[in-house]
Amino acid sequence: MDGDFFADYKDYIVLPEEPNSSKQGTFDPKDFEAFYILTLTLNDSLIASWSEAERYEIDANNSLEKVLEEFNRNHKDLFHLQSLEFDSDKPYFVLALSCRSKIEESEAETVLCNIVEKMLTNPFYIGQNWYKFIGEKGRIERKLFLYSYKEYKQHSKIL
Repeated sequence: MDGDFFADYKDYIVLPEEPNSSKQGTFDPKDFEAFYILTLTLNDSLIASWSEAERYEIDANNSLEKVLEEFNRNHKDLFHLQSLEFDSDKPYFVLALSCRSKIEESEAETVLCNIVEKMLTNPFYIGQNWYKFIGEKGRIERKLFLYSYKEYKQHSKIL
C-alpha cells in the first residue's frame, strides 16, 4: 500500500451530527393536546433551598437544564418539559409538562407519576448526583421527589 494513498483525506471529513438534531425545532403549544404544571420538591431534603446545593458541589439549575434537554430529546414524540420557575432561595421548582395526546382525567395521576418517578428521577438521582440532597429515608425509598400537579387549561387563550 502506497503511503500517499490517503493524502487527500481532509477532503472527506464530514463532522457527524447528533441524531434528529434537525427535527429539534422550537416548542409549539399547538403540537400538544394536554398541559400540566408540576411542582417538585426534594423528598427528605437535606437542603432548605437550591442555593445550598453548592455545598455538595452541584449547580442545581444547570443540572435541571441538562435533564430537561435530555428528556425533551428522548421523549419529543410524547412529551415536552419546560422550566417555569427555579429560584435559588426556594426549596421547589416548577415545570410545565406538555403531552402530545390528551390524558384522561382518571389516568392523569398514573401517567404523571410514571413520568416523574421513572423518567425524571434517574437522570437527577444518578446522572446529576441529586441523591446527595436527600436523607437516609429518601435513599432507602429511592424516592427523590415529592410533587404535585394541576392541569393547565388557560392555554386555549393563547392558541
